[in-house]
Amino acid sequence: MNWIALLAPIAAADVVEGAVRTTFEFVRIQSNTDWIPPAVAFVVIGLFVRAMYRRDSADLPRTVSWLLTFLRTAVFLALVVLYLQPQWRMEQENTLNSRVLILADTSLSMGIFDADQPGTTQPATRAQQVAAVLGMSPLLDELRATHDVEVFRFDERLYRDARVSLPKLERNQPAPAAGGSSAEASTVQPAPDWEEFLKPTGTETRLGQALAQLIHDERNLPVSGILVFTDGGQNTGVSPDVAIQLAREARVPIFPVGIGSDQLPINVRIADLTAPERAYPGDRYTVTGLIHAQGLAGRVVSVQLLARDAAAHGETGTGELLETRQVTLGDANEMLPVQFEITPDQTGRRALILRIDDVPGDHNSEDNRREVEVEVVDRKTRVLLLAGGPTREYQFLRNLLYRDRSVELDILLQTAQVGISQESDRILDHFPTTREDMYEYDCVVAFDPDWQELSPFQVDLLETWVAEQGGGLIVVAGPVYTNRTIDGWLGNPAMAPIRALYPVEFQRRFSGIDAAPYGSREPWPLEFTREGLEAEFLWLGDTETSSRAMWGEFPGVYSFTPIRRAKEGATVLARFSDPQVAVAGEQPAYFAWHFYASGRVFYAGSGEMWRLRALNERLFEQFYTKLIRHVSRGRLLRGSIRGMLLVGRDRYLIGDTVEVQAYRLTNAQLEPLEAPSVPLQVVAPDGRVQSIGLQADPARVGSFVGQFTVLQEGDYRLDLPIPESSDERLTRRIMVRIPQLERENPQRNDAMLQRVAQGTRVDAEQAGVYYAGVEELLAPPPETPPVTELLKDRTRTSIVPVAPSKDWQRLWLTWMMAVLCGLLFAEWLIRRLVRLA
Repeated sequence: MNWIALLAPIAAADVVEGAVRTTFEFVRIQSNTDWIPPAVAFVVIGLFVRAMYRRDSADLPRTVSWLLTFLRTAVFLALVVLYLQPQWRMEQENTLNSRVLILADTSLSMGIFDADQPGTTQPATRAQQVAAVLGMSPLLDELRATHDVEVFRFDERLYRDARVSLPKLERNQPAPAAGGSSAEASTVQPAPDWEEFLKPTGTETRLGQALAQLIHDERNLPVSGILVFTDGGQNTGVSPDVAIQLAREARVPIFPVGIGSDQLPINVRIADLTAPERAYPGDRYTVTGLIHAQGLAGRVVSVQLLARDAAAHGETGTGELLETRQVTLGDANEMLPVQFEITPDQTGRRALILRIDDVPGDHNSEDNRREVEVEVVDRKTRVLLLAGGPTREYQFLRNLLYRDRSVELDILLQTAQVGISQESDRILDHFPTTREDMYEYDCVVAFDPDWQELSPFQVDLLETWVAEQGGGLIVVAGPVYTNRTIDGWLGNPAMAPIRALYPVEFQRRFSGIDAAPYGSREPWPLEFTREGLEAEFLWLGDTETSSRAMWGEFPGVYSFTPIRRAKEGATVLARFSDPQVAVAGEQPAYFAWHFYASGRVFYAGSGEMWRLRALNERLFEQFYTKLIRHVSRGRLLRGSIRGMLLVGRDRYLIGDTVEVQAYRLTNAQLEPLEAPSVPLQVVAPDGRVQSIGLQADPARVGSFVGQFTVLQEGDYRLDLPIPESSDERLTRRIMVRIPQLERENPQRNDAMLQRVAQGTRVDAEQAGVYYAGVEELLAPPPETPPVTELLKDRTRTSIVPVAPSKDWQRLWLTWMMAVLCGLLFAEWLIRRLVRLA
């Protein structure tokens, strides 16, 4: 049994130490009968000593005889005392305060505004309602009068490492002023920012799992009950029934507080708007919008598509009207697609706006429009296909890109014979050697290349093309060259710039044996991270849900190239799932990418995406088309000679952190801008403007980095005024959405929360109660007792032995040794003086 794990919660709890009581005792005496053996032994030894000295000292004075008898008997008495082990026993009375656990839901559904909030003209999100209860009501102070209070948050997991601990208020501690924050009365911990602490960020709601884990972790502590603030939107994870059973066994009642409306709000919104990132004059492309409605089934609405110059900063949702459609809305479970066919006739960056006319009864008209930007160019995407050998992946991709009218393909097959014919626009016999040739490319796809065939100048040329020209690099590991250390690129100092481009670090061994690629006899599915699931350039479908389903059907890959780890700042998108290759419980990275200055580098652990063709030939095409577009974005965004504004991707989920990089900003003389920071304006979907400072990157003069968190659904605009310019600015747009899981059934689940409360009835005095809303919690109806009365005091007192002082033990043993030595010396001296043999 893991005793450390069992005692850890107790160690983490607040234990009030009481007074120490001290009593004297003999360790070997546990009852009165234990005195008999040592007493009998001492009497027998004493009689023997007296008989011995009576015989030996017959010719001596009687006083001397009794003195010698006393000294020898005292020695044996001291030995008996040592045998009995006297000690001062110390006991401490410890008090473990009763505990109330508060569990707050921070999933994205808690960021919803409910239109039917009573008694308020300024509606708050569900999370803000909970923050107001904890920060402004007397609830916490009333609980802390009897209990220690621990506040946890949960969504897709329970955050035990991020909690607020509020200890029990002492009797002589003044209470806060009426209406003040509960934390004002605490001298232990400053008042937390409850809105920041409860900020909705989770893409899933695992209520049952969070409750089960919390009950398990706190099972050895005196928990009075668990107060849960949630809308009851359990959409994944273990069932709440598991938590109910654990709560019964632990005798812990649960008190759910339902947050939000129990009715679906009447609303129509544009859930998503997609268009190709790049289009060409005269080539038709499709714009697709997804419309979602609640409570408006059968209603006909007018949907308009507008367009304007992306550089114009007019009123949101305005532009030239392109087309209008009449759409019949579906029910709450239906996403209705609306498609428009657009044929551009001029180049430039265009913003397309999809807008729904005002609908009577719509509780939130701010989500009735979306924008997306399309770059119309009159040039093809230039791709260089570099391969160390004619792998199957290379051959399929070569044929695919050659047939794509929007791609101009050059190939360099390092093992090919001179003059061999291949499907491409140009066949190269060496890597580009001039900046003019290299800078023509938008993307380089390298399949297990032999980097050592490149000269030092070509190595620096590739690194500069990625870093300064925003080039996109896709590197696919393979079994021949990638992991060669001894005579390969990993052990060659001249290849350091190439190694720096990779988002992963390889094992650099010098034992004379290279690390061989791992191969399995059966396929292993790719284990996508959250970032991988959200990365739209890896989607095999039109939505995240359909993409998950398609990747779920993919049997997987057979091999990968071992790596040491992903680099700092790199994003791992997918992992190889074979448990035999896990290191420290973590699967190795298979897909990863990172920014390298203004460019993007994507890494794949092996070239096996051709296996997607077994499901559908279109999937292989879709995978590489999106991937090449993604890594080439740095080339498309070189709109100003004064710099570039880069973000990780164009679409985010609510709660995500957006990392922003301003790269190669220059002053009026076109020299790298030297400044401690530059301001970035973030325009939210509701029109609010947030100004954040991008701090100078010490590694690159003229580059600035920063980040912010998106908390609203809709379109964000990022504006960076270029210093030392009249009105020139860099602009980017990103789209923020709520995951479908948190959109489904956002209404308060009273039935499930009521079941949780009733299922945790401990006895007649301890039973869970459901409060439907914060109003009912703070002012319950007459038939419902206040929660502060139902949470009973379960303070636990225990007597804990305190180890005796080692200094005291050492001191008294020293004295006993001195007494024994003194007695024996005195006896010996007297025997010598009286000449007793």
